[in-house]
Amino acid sequence: MPPKLVPISAESLRVGEALPFPLYDAAGILLANKGFTFTSRAEIQTLLGRGGALFIDAADSDLYNRAFVSVLHGMVLREATIGQIAGVKLGGVETELTRADPDIPVGPPDWLDYQTQTNTMLRDPSAPMVLPRLIRIQKHVRQHTIRNPDGALFALFHLSASEIKLYSATHALLVSVMAGLAAREVLNWPEEAETSLCLAALTMNIGMTDLQDRLAQQLSPPTPEQRQAINQHPRRSVELLQTLGVKDQAWLEAVLNHHTVPSGPLAPRSPGMRMARLIQRADMFGARLAPRASRTPTSPASAMQASYFDENRKVDEAGAALIKAVGIYSPGSMVKLQTEEIAAVIRRGANTTTPKVAVIINREGLPLVEPVVRDTALRDFRIVASVPHRDVKVQINLQRMLALTAPTTGG
Repeated sequence: MPPKLVPISAESLRVGEALPFPLYDAAGILLANKGFTFTSRAEIQTLLGRGGALFIDAADSDLYNRAFVSVLHGMVLREATIGQIAGVKLGGVETELTRADPDIPVGPPDWLDYQTQTNTMLRDPSAPMVLPRLIRIQKHVRQHTIRNPDGALFALFHLSASEIKLYSATHALLVSVMAGLAAREVLNWPEEAETSLCLAALTMNIGMTDLQDRLAQQLSPPTPEQRQAINQHPRRSVELLQTLGVKDQAWLEAVLNHHTVPSGPLAPRSPGMRMARLIQRADMFGARLAPRASRTPTSPASAMQASYFDENRKVDEAGAALIKAVGIYSPGSMVKLQTEEIAAVIRRGANTTTPKVAVIINREGLPLVEPVVRDTALRDFRIVASVPHRDVKVQINLQRMLALTAPTTGG
């Protein structure tokens, strides 16, 4: 009897260590015996090329089996029907398995790599292991955001303002981080809800990633066909996610409604609709600050007002939580100080209008060799205006600036 195959990620295979299980292709043909040792990543890629994807026997994966039992047990506790339990699909189990994986320590963040990986997966949702890989990226990004939230915001706002070719992926990462911060730091949502929220934000436009990137570079308004695809993308995204194995109803509901959820208090809503509202406000805030070929970005103050107030010009609960978490002058934005210096915001301050900044252009208009940190809570260094990224003719060294965002004992 052929083995029951479980897909695994090539990235999970270790060079120089003996395989703890045999590897198969999708047809069940043996690619590598148990005990085989890879001597380079190139060997793994060669094997991947031969088989198209890599699989193991489910019986060889204790972690897989525990996750499968856990999913079934959870369905029993939720009083699922026998038919629902019998219909559990492998893809859904793989998704639950990845979400249930304990966090593993991650090194310094490579935001360009996260940007590229996210772009690749959102553009080709039919590729093997797309959803587990997206979930792992979300878990890694969350760890980085907890460790250094200002650094995460700086990197993603900087990347969002720097180029538009990977707009959809960068925007998804930014909205995911912003919404997650608001959920965790302001609204005090439980981790499970925060995770569903962040995954919904990351995948909200999976049904139109290529179109969204093309629209960001398009000078003319959307065509009628493009407008139809835009209007249909929430449902298309949900259908793709269901095909990939997503069974989290809050996640799916948030994606389906992230453009149409009405204003009002969060408490009376379902979990998915609460998430949809927070995503909607973060989506609006991030999109207004990002450049497109057809328009210039708005100022942070204008973007804040659009998110902070609802459609009836009343304070929006989700928008207010977002602005409190991110700040009016978010890390990564550019400002002009009372001193006539131009600075990049590097850390959020005691309130939303007094962040820490790093001066990059002096009052004579000359770039500094080394950025100088200022506290805008001090009157002499208060912010007098926002400065569009396009007007700052200085090349930003992302790694150098990220070092300045790190938390300090002195605040």
